[in-house]
Amino acid sequence: MSLHSVTGAPLSALDRPADVFRHLGPNWYAAVMGTSIVANGASALPVDVPGLHGFAVAVWALSLVMLMALVAARAVHFARHGDVARFQLLENPATAVFYGCPPMALLAVGYGTLVLGPGVIGTGAAIVLDAVLWTVGTIYAVAAAAGVPYLMITRHRLEPGSADPTWLLPVVAPMVAAALGPALVPHLPEGQARATLLYGCYGMFGASLLATLVLLPGIWTRLAGGRPSPVALTPTLFLVLGPLGQSTTAVVQIAEAAGRAAPGYTAAMRAFAVLYGTPVMGFAMLWLVLAGTANVRALRGGMPFAMTWWAFTFPVGTCVTGASGLSRMTGVDALADLAVILYLLLVAAWAVAGFRTLRGALSGHLFLPAARAVARP
Repeated sequence: MSLHSVTGAPLSALDRPADVFRHLGPNWYAAVMGTSIVANGASALPVDVPGLHGFAVAVWALSLVMLMALVAARAVHFARHGDVARFQLLENPATAVFYGCPPMALLAVGYGTLVLGPGVIGTGAAIVLDAVLWTVGTIYAVAAAAGVPYLMITRHRLEPGSADPTWLLPVVAPMVAAALGPALVPHLPEGQARATLLYGCYGMFGASLLATLVLLPGIWTRLAGGRPSPVALTPTLFLVLGPLGQSTTAVVQIAEAAGRAAPGYTAAMRAFAVLYGTPVMGFAMLWLVLAGTANVRALRGGMPFAMTWWAFTFPVGTCVTGASGLSRMTGVDALADLAVILYLLLVAAWAVAGFRTLRGALSGHLFLPAARAVARP
């Protein structure tokens, strides 16, 4: 069977096996993120459903395999196509923002290893692997959160009113580290080690939150009155849910770990988690309706599949973990119900994105340059 692009042009570059990796950009880590959040969201749900844990473990294992395969493929990409990699990182603002995806994939898979992996690889190995992935992912996240905006300011030539939700990807990465780091607190020595990790997560929460608040007005300005975005970017409206759900998850996780690292502030942190998380989750649901309506309209207009469809998964998953955490903290059944409804939406979106990605990869068109797929109206 011949391989063709979306537009029908033959992909002659795929005749050479190594060239399959030529345009394998960092946006592919979104598939790992979307898969891992399905597992992590299942483990966070405040309900006990037969078979749910086994399903979560299986999906976590799949995400780990996907991560290892993608890291290997990206190594080939850098070794054989360093010119493309440098262009993605340094020159092209449309693809540079996706360098926020790899650290979030590392962090999400690491957390899944800690909470779901002990029965498969052993408790000690799960702790060590999560510690490694969280450390590497956090360093990477901070570098992306600082580095990509720096490139935007100093190297990229961005037109006024060109902001879109993908700009959130680099700056939300430290929020993922802040949300998932507290799980390692019990495995550190008592005293300074635990306190440093906890307060460090709080610091990353603040850095990511304030950076998000800086970017959101520009994103809204374009949505409300700027030039229309390419239709392929419509799913990225869901990315706004990421910092909302993930910040709620972060304050809950930090509050739950405070008893082991900062017992004097446990009550204050728990109160802050509820007082911050509840209104933010309310706004997230409002934005979910807005983003969902816009995407239904785009789908009815013939929106084609692109890797941006993975934006339907991870951001919704952060709302699952956020609602689940608030449910544990408040005991409100409605929040538990909300978490379950959101999780069903997440699984449906994951199944559709996964199927379409697999079909697109087999047909070859997903190995086109990422910028071309995004730019096509």
